[in-house]
Amino acid sequence: VQEEKIFAGKVLRLHVCTMEGAEWLEEVPEDTTVEKLKERCLKHCVPGSLEDPKTVTHHKLIHATSEKVLTDTKTVLEENIQDRDVLLLIKKRAPTLLPKMADVVAEEKRKQEQKAPDKDAILKATANLPARSVDRTVTHHNMRDFQTELRKILVSLIEVAQKLLALNPDAVELFKKANAMLDEDEEDRVDEIALRQLTEMGFPESRAVKALRLNHMSVTQAMEWLIEHADDPSVDAPLPGQAPAEAPAEGAASSAEAAAGPSSEEGGEEAKDELTEIFKKIRRKREFRPDPRAVIALMEMGFDEKEVVDALRVNNNQQNAACEWLLGDRKPSPEDLDKGIDTNSPLFQAILENPVVQLGLTNPKTLLAFEDMLENPLNSTQWMNDPETGPVMLQISRIFQTLNRT
Repeated sequence: VQEEKIFAGKVLRLHVCTMEGAEWLEEVPEDTTVEKLKERCLKHCVPGSLEDPKTVTHHKLIHATSEKVLTDTKTVLEENIQDRDVLLLIKKRAPTLLPKMADVVAEEKRKQEQKAPDKDAILKATANLPARSVDRTVTHHNMRDFQTELRKILVSLIEVAQKLLALNPDAVELFKKANAMLDEDEEDRVDEIALRQLTEMGFPESRAVKALRLNHMSVTQAMEWLIEHADDPSVDAPLPGQAPAEAPAEGAASSAEAAAGPSSEEGGEEAKDELTEIFKKIRRKREFRPDPRAVIALMEMGFDEKEVVDALRVNNNQQNAACEWLLGDRKPSPEDLDKGIDTNSPLFQAILENPVVQLGLTNPKTLLAFEDMLENPLNSTQWMNDPETGPVMLQISRIFQTLNRT
């Protein structure tokens, strides 16, 4: 009890600092209120400041270690301030002045002027304009016409490129090499490691190949597919739109025969015929390959396989668009895709007059790119990024867009 009486009025020595850099020592009893301490500090650093009663309320004391703002009505002891603690005396920020009523009205008026017109205002402003209804189906048809027109351009450019390349004495040799390159088609390859994993699990090789092609070479998804369709009677049937395994071998043999062809010592007509045969073989290899998953999904809806393949070909392997085509008027038809553009049209003449296109048409790789994009439009990105064919495609696109706007 005696100890408590002795230390009841303990004096604390506090270091006080200001934002201006002033620093001093204040000695206060621990029962001193924060407000009284603040008054003592202000007397020390700002003489005569207490004449304005607002001076005290416009300042605050902050405990430096805890960064806590001290409450004016509490004592130093209640704020848990210890001997030799550091306090900061800081002037409070001036409160934001409320805007004048005139300024508020002006700001509101400015916002109203900048505000977008509502429906009634639009109707009032357009009351005297002739009514026009936009047919969304026409807009969609115009977009589809763009794709159709682009296909027509490619069809006609392929004919021009074939004629130009036929004049090149080295054309036959060039296209023999091109024809051989097409035998190494990435789409027809199967990941050997993935195939071995599935066959080691006990699955037949033909089924494993089919499962991998259906599931984009994913072993896990292919395995799930094989287990799910183990009792399916059509599990060993070839994929829709794909030839059986023997067909590529036959195609390769016929390609080899075409590549062998007559010797270069024979006449120009025979070389031309040989080149024509190579063109046919190349086009046959570039025949459209429908997405097997999309084919199966659409056939499960009740559509015939041939109709499904046609729908996917017209709609660039897009399943939803193909479904709409099958349920709609089926325009354009698959036959329309093989028609070229009017060779006398300003669009085609502008394309042929472009120097970049003219130079590109003499390159066999450009012809291969046109053939590939014609049957597999999704491969267009690959050819757009190619250093040889990309500039040609860019010029065709620019010319089409320019004339399409005029």
